[in-house]
Amino acid sequence: MKYSDLSALSDEQLVHRELQLERDMLELRFRLKTDQLENTSMLNKIRKDIARIRTAQRARERAQGLPKDILRNKHRSSFRPGALAQATAAAAAAGGGFLQGIAEKIGVGDDAAAE
Repeated sequence: MKYSDLSALSDEQLVHRELQLERDMLELRFRLKTDQLENTSMLNKIRKDIARIRTAQRARERAQGLPKDILRNKHRSSFRPGALAQATAAAAAAGGGFLQGIAEKIGVGDDAAAE
């Protein structure tokens, strides 16, 4: 995501995108710790995207003369996880479904485990 692309988003969309990326980052970190993440570069990409979004938010706050993090606090309550399918799809493409990998690790659904 480019910084110039962020100017087209509304304040609410900007905050929601940041919150979704934070959720994706948490999921990727969990998958990294459980050895299910193949593409570790996704962590850096999402971290940098979050930083770009936070920079754009702060620039808007300063331009409007608002205190720090006011946009984030204002629009946080209207956030619904999963609304941004684009970021989630990119994280899922990095190595399968979140719960699928856990189920495979513990052997749920295996024919051998059922016997």
